Amino acid sequence: MNLLKRKTTQNIRYGEPKPKVFVQIKLLLVLLCVGILFYSYSNWQNFLEKLDSKPISAFALVGSPNFTTDADVRDALLKMGDLKGFFGQDIDAIREQIETMPWVKGAVVRKMWPNRLSIWVTEYKPIAIWNESDFLSEDGAVFQLPMSKLKETHLPRLAGPDFQSEKVLDAWNRIYADLKQKGLTLKAVAIDARGAWQVVLDNDVVLKLGRGEWKTKLDRFVTIYPQIEVPENKKISYVDLRYASGATVGMVDLN
Repeated sequence: MNLLKRKTTQNIRYGEPKPKVFVQIKLLLVLLCVGILFYSYSNWQNFLEKLDSKPISAFALVGSPNFTTDADVRDALLKMGDLKGFFGQDIDAIREQIETMPWVKGAVVRKMWPNRLSIWVTEYKPIAIWNESDFLSEDGAVFQLPMSKLKETHLPRLAGPDFQSEKVLDAWNRIYADLKQKGLTLKAVAIDARGAWQVVLDNDVVLKLGRGEWKTKLDRFVTIYPQIEVPENKKISYVDLRYASGATVGMVDLN
């Protein structure tokens, strides 16, 4: 009797979808982690402040600043009110406050354990007085500095609209060098809103150069200057060179 053997097979399915409950649990875990991270980020400052036992109460002004004093830094910090502790204090806020001093170009602030600050400042270097009230730096930046802090008082006098500061500084350098070759000393350079130039020599003679280039006008002045006859008890006030040729000379009484 032949027996028929039946071979049984087991169907195995791969990639069957997981029950919805597991997907929901995974989503809840992700949302919980996101919530924890957001809460930690939002309250990070509070966590740090709780680690502090006392506020920052001292600082050290490092380096050798020419104008910034301990008193200047102290006054700037006092404007911030009470400082927080080593962990809780935002040093960027302190740096920004230090940089509000108009002669400070930049500052670096570091916290020192347990309650001190280390402060380094970079200052603008005044190379000219600008519009009789401000100063110019080497790169033509306009900034303020109390006159009482100025150590060198015999600085060039430059003037003009603030946006022309670099142009005026460049003109000073070129005119100064040009006149020096001719035995003359420059004291001041100015440009007005219309673009007209005016320079002043160290003997207070004003040269009105007008708009446009000035080199040929200065050459003309050097030629006619020795030929100007000055009456007794008079002195030259200005020389107007705004003409195609020649010049007009103004006189004033000697003091």
